[in-house]
Amino acid sequence: MNNTFLLLPFGTLALIILFSCIRQVNQYERGIVFTMGKYSRMWGPGWHILIPIFQRLVKIDIRVKAVDVPDQEAITKDNIPIRINAVIYFRVSDAAKAVIEVEDFFFAVSQLAQTTMRNAVGEVTLDELLTKKKEVSESIKLVVDRVSDAWGIDVQSVELKDIVLPETLKRTIAKVAEAQREKQAVIISSEGELAASANLAQAAEMLSKTPGALHLRTLQSINDISSDQSNTTVWMVPIEALRALEGLAKK
Repeated sequence: MNNTFLLLPFGTLALIILFSCIRQVNQYERGIVFTMGKYSRMWGPGWHILIPIFQRLVKIDIRVKAVDVPDQEAITKDNIPIRINAVIYFRVSDAAKAVIEVEDFFFAVSQLAQTTMRNAVGEVTLDELLTKKKEVSESIKLVVDRVSDAWGIDVQSVELKDIVLPETLKRTIAKVAEAQREKQAVIISSEGELAASANLAQAAEMLSKTPGALHLRTLQSINDISSDQSNTTVWMVPIEALRALEGLAKK
């Protein structure tokens, strides 16, 4: 009986030690195990037994992360200073490389994105940057993804958020846009006048070739004017009648 009571504390101590050696790796994590300072294995989700003192566990979150790249001062290809920021979405594809190959992969990706974004902006003009944001974002993504691949990082996408222009440049762009709209309005108006003149010339030609057509058109105009009592009726004499009178005068 005494031996049984003596075994109970040892059994409890053994359970405590066993539970203290258990490590849980969640579904969205991967566990990197170092045995006596050397990488030995990678654990998946679940419970695992870690040997104290000899082994150390580093957990890596493999979910998609968003890195907010702060505002960067950059100069475009046509020497225009701007401020630009972006957001990068990436995930850890190889947890072992993310721990062994780089000290802080989150900070490293952020710094790499800032440098790459400034270089990409310097290779395009302002107009190209404003009209081709997707192409510029894709070029930044390709560079960051290629460099960070050695760190076990998979870049999902890069999105340029804001492009801040100097106030003087904003006013200049507004003036250019206004001038373009005025130019377009003048062109449309002139095209309308050209089409109207062509139609009038065609109508005049048809009236001159048809006998009596001009008289009918004159009567119709008089009828339209006289339909309203407030209008003053103007009697119009056809050119043909004047020519007939001129011919009689010559006789």
